[in-house]
Amino acid sequence: MSQSITMYTTDWCPDCWRAKKVMDSLQVSYTEVNISHDEDAIERVIELNNGYRSVPTIVFPDGSVLTEPTTTALMQKLQAA
Repeated sequence: MSQSITMYTTDWCPDCWRAKKVMDSLQVSYTEVNISHDEDAIERVIELNNGYRSVPTIVFPDGSVLTEPTTTALMQKLQAA
């Protein structure tokens, strides 16, 4: 992929750890943005999730977004890309 996947995370989020493990196991490159101390990133996540600060929020090059995806949903999206 020419454009990067962006994953918004926090340090304390078990779903984030799981999503990173899935991405790494499939050798998918991504940019991780930790929203814990980044006001712009927090605002972006809230904007993408209709007012909720939900992580992981994963933004794909095609503009699609997965929020708190299951392992299966994330793997299906990554394999379809």
